[in-house]
Amino acid sequence: MTMRLDYRGTCVFVTDSASGLGRRIAESFHGLGASVAINDASADAVQRAIKEMGGGSRLISAPADPMRVSEIRSAVARAVATMTRLDVLVCSTARGDLCRLDRVTGDYWEAVLGINLKAAFFTAQACAPALKKSKGCIVNVASAIGQLGGPPGAAVYSAAKGAMAHMSRMMALELAGDGVRVNTFCPGWVDPRAAGPGADAAGTEALDAYIARQSPLQRTATMDECADAVLYLASSAASYTTGATLVADGGLTSGHYIS
Repeated sequence: MTMRLDYRGTCVFVTDSASGLGRRIAESFHGLGASVAINDASADAVQRAIKEMGGGSRLISAPADPMRVSEIRSAVARAVATMTRLDVLVCSTARGDLCRLDRVTGDYWEAVLGINLKAAFFTAQACAPALKKSKGCIVNVASAIGQLGGPPGAAVYSAAKGAMAHMSRMMALELAGDGVRVNTFCPGWVDPRAAGPGADAAGTEALDAYIARQSPLQRTATMDECADAVLYLASSAASYTTGATLVADGGLTSGHYIS
């Protein structure tokens, strides 16, 4: 039997969804009938994204500074009140420019851990009461770098994303009794050109060449491939899946081989 995803009547909150992968995830849920709360640090970016996605009552503005817990709580509360329920939370916020070990400062450490880990935790905490009512689910978007490691300069970012996967497992155990599922999605390299107009594709040719050398599938992932993985984890097709980590990285974390 072919699996068909239908999110009509479903209410979803997607963090960092005014652009990039978060935007594509939000668009995918919305395209399948869901009401989606669009979240970003910039209220202007949220409004622009909603306009570009076609507007309408199924797109809800939910801006919040990911470093401010009070703003996260307020944004979630407003979104839940507007949608009247919450079924899915996708934490897709990801920030972390490469910074070598000897150049890492306290401010850099706090920013990377804060945006990638603290924001995900407190967004989940704010959403938990509504998710318990709906027997909903959480999908935390981490990274294959958090499973295997990455290039020099990725120590702090990989630590944050590795911690996110473990945090998800602990959340899954704590929320299982309330019927809330929590899973982690770890994408590998994503083609920046797939993000649409205005995407930063600088160095893409060099990146493609690097991936061709490192990945068994010899290519980067597309935004749609990543969004599809999230859609699956949030669906009834994954109703018995919690505390799991789904890695879609072209085989990168499986190791290397000599052909």
